[in-house]
Amino acid sequence: MTQTTTAAVPAQEARQAPGSRADRDIKRSRVLDILDAAGRDSLLLTSNTALAWYLDGSRVHISLAGDPIAALLVDRDGDHLVTFNNEAERIAAEELPPQVNLHTVPWHGNLHQAAAAVGSGSRPPLAESDVATELRAARQQLLPAETARYSLLGAELAGIMTDVLSSARPDTTEFGLVSALASRVVAAGAEPLVLLCNGSSRSTFRHPLATHAPLGRRAMAVVCARRDGMIANITRWIRFDAGTPEERDAEARIAAVEADIFDATVPGARLDSIFAEIQAAYVRHGFGTDQWEQHHQGGPAGYAGRDPRVTPAVTDTVVLDQAFTWNPSGPGVKIEDTVQLTEAGLRVLTVDPRWPASAVNGLDRPVTLQL
Repeated sequence: MTQTTTAAVPAQEARQAPGSRADRDIKRSRVLDILDAAGRDSLLLTSNTALAWYLDGSRVHISLAGDPIAALLVDRDGDHLVTFNNEAERIAAEELPPQVNLHTVPWHGNLHQAAAAVGSGSRPPLAESDVATELRAARQQLLPAETARYSLLGAELAGIMTDVLSSARPDTTEFGLVSALASRVVAAGAEPLVLLCNGSSRSTFRHPLATHAPLGRRAMAVVCARRDGMIANITRWIRFDAGTPEERDAEARIAAVEADIFDATVPGARLDSIFAEIQAAYVRHGFGTDQWEQHHQGGPAGYAGRDPRVTPAVTDTVVLDQAFTWNPSGPGVKIEDTVQLTEAGLRVLTVDPRWPASAVNGLDRPVTLQL
């Protein structure tokens, strides 16, 4: 295994690692606290979520569906990023934060085994799975620089939705719509992780992968996009007529369900308690007792699409500056934005002032765009 130094890249072509030194110092301190509590000297990070968080936005993937092409050992002497020899030049030039030591192994080598061996400790490092709950807690409170990056991504993603959906027509196909969204997301330097669309002929599906079907009179689009490691999630609806009274009523009621979830998302609340409120909100607003069973309800957001998805068994506690994406849904309706809990209350990150909105419990929420 060899150690690599930063490669020289022409200034006009260089990408700088997005991370903040101040944020990274806090993250390292949080991981050292985990090591102290466990009585261990090192921790091996291997997942996209953990690596993107700890490296503060560095890209350590090639295939969006594949495993990371790097692993990172955090020990008391420093941070050691190990990658394959064919990835090292790009990592060194564009993704390596300051004060992180870069090592290489042959492209056919064992990445995790090599990373575990670079530390100075006599014991094997902790695995992510050993401290999964503690790492999730360390990611909860977003720091200033990552909050700024996340806010910018959310605003840009909302603007992309407005631009693309505003130009849709009833004969636009679902594939046509999501391909336009994907093009804009990639042009913004982000990666479209989820692209969903249903026209009026497929409105019963909660996770509608696109088809060649035309949008018809009404359609939903969903985008989950990642940039600098952080994932923003958004759902929007359009229609080409006034909508039926039943549709408009259901749209208002699902927004009321979301408002109840927002009211329950406060510092110190446990996620299992919020889940119980979600279940009660569906009943309270006329959706019945089983709607929560038809689709996941969302949860904390940030470096994973949901970190984690909330269930009755998840007992994490909400903290200030944490991000969330709740996505309550019913037959033919859904509402979803990425928000952050601040001292002033919930702040919507995926917002574009051009999109029509209606105040729900004092917070502007998107309504269906009528074209």
